Amino acid sequence: MNKNETIKKGTINMKKLTALFLSLAMVLSLAACGTNASNETSAAPESTGNTEEPSSQPETEGEAGGTLVVYYSATGNTEQVANYIANITGGDLFELEPVEPYTSDDLDWTNDNSRVSQEYYDESLRDVELVADTVENWDSYDTIFIGYPIWWGIAAWPTDGFVEANDFTGKTVIPFCTSSSSGLGESGQLLAELAGTGDWQEGMRFRSSASEADVQEWLDSLNLS
Repeated sequence: MNKNETIKKGTINMKKLTALFLSLAMVLSLAACGTNASNETSAAPESTGNTEEPSSQPETEGEAGGTLVVYYSATGNTEQVANYIANITGGDLFELEPVEPYTSDDLDWTNDNSRVSQEYYDESLRDVELVADTVENWDSYDTIFIGYPIWWGIAAWPTDGFVEANDFTGKTVIPFCTSSSSGLGESGQLLAELAGTGDWQEGMRFRSSASEADVQEWLDSLNLS
């Protein structure tokens, strides 16, 4: 091999090495770009499709500010009004049920020997035991409606046990009643005195055939929040 051939071969080898170095540099450059792009993607917050922050409070029943409609109904008239009130206000219902229910004969006030007549004549017989006289989540209710039929000008006495069993402190209490002829009278006031606590409001008497419109008109007049 002569001198010219040696120089020529060396030049070719240098070109090959240069090309190899350039190829390696390009590969390293592309790898670096891929790494940067990957880092940028992983650094962005993940989207779950839910933009609301998770609540730190568990869900509970009976949130404060609720309305409760308590009622005793002998023949269904008071129950109907209570249902209207609950539907309009979004309140919960609680029925007062005597352990020993009243039969039709028991409610015959024209018969001096009927149960209700005997209880009227002898006040010691008016302590009517209820299936339940307390309500779950009682503290969650701010407004209490209490409904009952009128018996001899006062609230039907099965209502008394509930009123005596509960503390109405801090609650607005609104009585309502149903009757064919008698008015509200002092029934609400007497219940307030029996309770001894609570902010008792003037109540409302409904006729036996009261409509939902009648109840709506009354509730509107109360200006409840």
